[in-house]
Amino acid sequence: MKIDKITARATPDTRGRPTVETTLTCGELSATASVPSGESTGTHEAVELRDADGSVTRAIENVNSEIADAVIGRDFSSLDELDTFLIKLDGTPNKSRLGANAILSVSIAAMRLSAFQEGTFLWESIAKRMSGRRGFFESVPSAATSAHAEWRVRNERNALEKSSPTASYSSPHLFVNVINGGVHANFRLPFQEYMLVVEGETSVALPIAQKAFAKLGQMLGSDVPMGDEGGYAPKFDTLEKPFEILAELVKEFQDTSIAVDVAASQLFHDGSYKMLGTSYSADELSALYREFVERFPLTSIEDPYDENMPGDFTRITAEVGNKILIVGDDLTCTNPILINDAIQNKAVNAVLIKPNQIGTVMEAIKAVQETQSAGFKVIASHRSGETNDTFIADFAYGVGAYGIKAGGLGQRERLEKYDRLLAIEHEAKTV
Repeated sequence: MKIDKITARATPDTRGRPTVETTLTCGELSATASVPSGESTGTHEAVELRDADGSVTRAIENVNSEIADAVIGRDFSSLDELDTFLIKLDGTPNKSRLGANAILSVSIAAMRLSAFQEGTFLWESIAKRMSGRRGFFESVPSAATSAHAEWRVRNERNALEKSSPTASYSSPHLFVNVINGGVHANFRLPFQEYMLVVEGETSVALPIAQKAFAKLGQMLGSDVPMGDEGGYAPKFDTLEKPFEILAELVKEFQDTSIAVDVAASQLFHDGSYKMLGTSYSADELSALYREFVERFPLTSIEDPYDENMPGDFTRITAEVGNKILIVGDDLTCTNPILINDAIQNKAVNAVLIKPNQIGTVMEAIKAVQETQSAGFKVIASHRSGETNDTFIADFAYGVGAYGIKAGGLGQRERLEKYDRLLAIEHEAKTV
């Protein structure tokens, strides 16, 4: 791939904050990508470069100047080579110099441009890259320590053997955010996300989710505000109440269950978890989770403890991991090294994948391979500050994700992801 032109500009996300949008041009073809922005972010995430006033002027300048100067006219033999070049150009372990938002905008646009050049669907191009890419450790040697390199390479080979560009595709489960809490709703509820999980092809699952979402609105009343991710943001006096409401709701809809993102790092202060005016120790929180697993139709609990408490993750996974998914997000940050640590510690049995947590498509794919090679589930995810870019839908389908978090059904930018999933389902039947 040889890129002729790179142009970046600011575009607003769903919260009205600016984020980076980049267009790459090669001959008569061009592709554009915009990157989302997270509000609840793990400390180990790649750095989103922002100015003191919250703008992304420096990140945009980095794309239009240093990245453009280094990339334009250079012939890259593969997308992995381009992503590796961008990582080395930045030169920091967390992409803090050029900005993960700047780098990812180029990486995603290049992925989309490559699909145009190949004449393939984006999700199909991602699937081919997933199965045919060179070993991550060969292209980025610093990503693995020598002590773990052999183990990781072996698992990568296993993941590649399981992947095939001609494999049959299936729709990811929809993890639909219906109730917002935590930082996404001014902590009106302590847990950050309460989701409906709907199984089946998107053409069947999405109408069920839409009906359930409308029904939930009737149950909650018309005066309930909306949160950052397009779900309702009610306020209740007990931790159990949202679970009780959702448990009642799923009784009416086939193939549905409940999932929750605790985002516990946001609740952890001075050695305990603060929720609704009460402090909980890790043991008390574990007891609460075990109770919820027994009482309610739960599919998964995401980030049940602070990101720096992996031992607590390991204990709850041992206790209830045979019944539900324990999902790592802040704990794992779409980082292959952190995911490997979680695998070794048996801390989770599922991993959330957010490309902007790591900064390139190559590394996000590697994170998927690391997760799937351990037999763990992959859930692809949007962010709280979204754009109209639907890349995450193609990514989820292309990597064979178990599920996708695309937000609630109350914002245009979230609905576009669901519309793209419907289109992909149709496209997959033509391949």
